[in-house]
Amino acid sequence: MRNTTHHIKVPGKLMIAGEYSVLEPDRLAIVVAVNRYMNAEIKENDRNLLSLPQLGLNNVTWDCNGVEVNFNSSDSKLTFIRNAISTFNSFIEENSIRPRPFSLLITSELDDSSGKKYGLGSSAAVVVTTITSMFKFYELQPTAELIYKLSAIAHFKTQGNGSCADIAASTYGGWIQYAAFTSAWLLDELRNKTPISEIVEKHWPSLLIENINPPKDLILCVGWTGNIAATAPMVTKINNLRNGRPTEYVNFIEQSAKAVSNLIESFEKNDVNSAISSLRQNRDAIKLLSDSAEVNIETPKLKSLIRIADKYGSGKTSGAGGGDCGIAFVQDKRDAEHLYNEWNSEDILPLRLHVSKYGAL
Repeated sequence: MRNTTHHIKVPGKLMIAGEYSVLEPDRLAIVVAVNRYMNAEIKENDRNLLSLPQLGLNNVTWDCNGVEVNFNSSDSKLTFIRNAISTFNSFIEENSIRPRPFSLLITSELDDSSGKKYGLGSSAAVVVTTITSMFKFYELQPTAELIYKLSAIAHFKTQGNGSCADIAASTYGGWIQYAAFTSAWLLDELRNKTPISEIVEKHWPSLLIENINPPKDLILCVGWTGNIAATAPMVTKINNLRNGRPTEYVNFIEQSAKAVSNLIESFEKNDVNSAISSLRQNRDAIKLLSDSAEVNIETPKLKSLIRIADKYGSGKTSGAGGGDCGIAFVQDKRDAEHLYNEWNSEDILPLRLHVSKYGAL
């Protein structure tokens, strides 16, 4: 048995702009990788063994029925990892590589000490971590595109929806402009049982992942409200708006798209003032969506976070809203410190995150 232990590090993410609208074809979003990480150690073992000590899951064993994974635990928190392993097993078997048993230990910096999620994309990060770990274990040299595509397939096997922008951030790192692939296309490929190795070789319709550089004086600030977002009910109400009042929904999509386009242009022109203004435009689009769908995207604490941010630059929710994190753009370090102090006074925790230039390693 080999004694090599491979170490893996995968960043979390924050949505910056384009939430909700990115689920529509060819609509851009901006997402960023942050320097809170999911870490893993993988090595050969005499049986398959998985440990996630922060979730109280230690020495979980599994066996495989073909490529499918059967854990000795029915804990629902294992679903993403189960589908990541089975997706990877399909990929290597199609490439004539025989699966070998290993032990995998995963720890996370993406939650607080009590286990509450910050909203930094832990579900996506654990999939990317598992896929990247298995590539390291088999001593294969994947491209970032291959890690992304296998992770997206595993994610869709679990959820059946989503933009997978968080997977792109965890895989590629840095600031990213992103357009989601056509989800119906991928679901059809999976339903038709197209081999995984063929799916990842294909062109994925509408997918765009491109690193971009922010204005050099732009400072990203992040605050955590202490409340966990309940995303599913909000998505349901927004889908009801999309299906029941399409004119109002299209108004949101167009307003959001314009804000994101302006933000990308501000990055290209190194224009920090325009970036701050464009983030505010995107917040206005989110407010329009919230009012139209009668959904509480901005909680009272998020409203406070944004109100304070607007004194020094601009602020908005990050991701689905309803809790978790909000973000701010400012251009002066002193303003950032004043902002953090005022957030603290409103019981909003500054996370003092920085951009992770690197993706899955």
